[in-house]
Amino acid sequence: MLKVKDSCTGCGKCEKTCPFGAIKVENKKAVVQDNCNLCGGCVQVCPFDSLELERKVEKKDFTNYTGLWVFTEVKEDGTVRNATLELLSKGKELATELGQDLCAVLLGSNVGELAGVLARYGAKRVYIVDQPELKEYNTDAYSTIIIGLITKHKPNIVIIPATPLGRDLAPRIASTLEVGLTADCTGLSIKDGLLLQTRPAFGGNIMADIMSPNTRPQMATVRPNVMKMAEPVEGARCEVVREKVSIERGLLRVKVVERTRTSMPGEKNIDEADMIVSGGRGACDEGNLRLIEELAKVMGAAVGCSRAVVDLGIKPKSHQVGQSGKTVSPKLYLVAGVSGAIQHLVGMKSSDVIIAINKDPDATIFQVAKYGVIGDLYELLPKLTEAIKRERGL
Repeated sequence: MLKVKDSCTGCGKCEKTCPFGAIKVENKKAVVQDNCNLCGGCVQVCPFDSLELERKVEKKDFTNYTGLWVFTEVKEDGTVRNATLELLSKGKELATELGQDLCAVLLGSNVGELAGVLARYGAKRVYIVDQPELKEYNTDAYSTIIIGLITKHKPNIVIIPATPLGRDLAPRIASTLEVGLTADCTGLSIKDGLLLQTRPAFGGNIMADIMSPNTRPQMATVRPNVMKMAEPVEGARCEVVREKVSIERGLLRVKVVERTRTSMPGEKNIDEADMIVSGGRGACDEGNLRLIEELAKVMGAAVGCSRAVVDLGIKPKSHQVGQSGKTVSPKLYLVAGVSGAIQHLVGMKSSDVIIAINKDPDATIFQVAKYGVIGDLYELLPKLTEAIKRERGL
């Protein structure tokens, strides 16, 4: 609440400052109106320190909230996205430390058989809603169903992959439940029984640790490829809980009328590629990434790029590696023509082996590379491509 002290003189500065018109000066004293939203702007401008903001947080009993839930994202081909398996692998560690069950939430059409996959990566219980209306992702339907499941079963923690789908779904759930949400996490751990959520802040220059002690469930989205996927345990079993829901047509306000591909059929997705050849502005040859694409083709690798290449309109955003693009963690990341801005580094530095090519010996990219080649990429890449062709008999 906003308290007005006796020292208030009715100077009117708070009334003029409030962007919501929530303070009026009456009889030479500030009076707080019902529409005050506690933004605190008036407190900052009061010359007499006559306004005091009190935010009371009610302490609630969360002992009946238990379990760590992972949302399962299903790809168009009916398989589980790797980002989900990564979260299950990490979630297993966290749930064990908390002494709670690791659970998965699975929505879709004809997805029941995927419970076995989730079990092999650590899920002890899988909540399944399997209905034809859920074949394609729909924000309204998916969020409403998951909110209902959370309200019914009361999980302690809910984590969701920070994919385009997850970034759409998680805020809707958190907003409706009025709980906190930490987006795009790169690290998760347990501290004092709470989920410690780590994410880049201020353009990736610092790492922020965030906790949600006053609301449940604790929610976070996690970038793909930042958690190591564990080896599956063959023969593992899980409890399957099938939930029945009624999906009214009025709930489905959005209908998919057209799909547009931003990649060529058969082109590798950088999210799940074992090898990536990536280029920056310095590798753009006559408005294209010809040398990068030719090398990637003979290697059987995916094509990545920096934000500068996307801004030039040469590649779609689905190929962008970096803080505002995708986080990748391939076995091999070969990059040419990228200087090494921090925004790009945070998206690829967890790769197993990084090979960098740049003619600037002081380029920042060499600080994270295992192997660095100082030279002109326009001379080196064609030679490398030809060498691989000869080796493979292409």
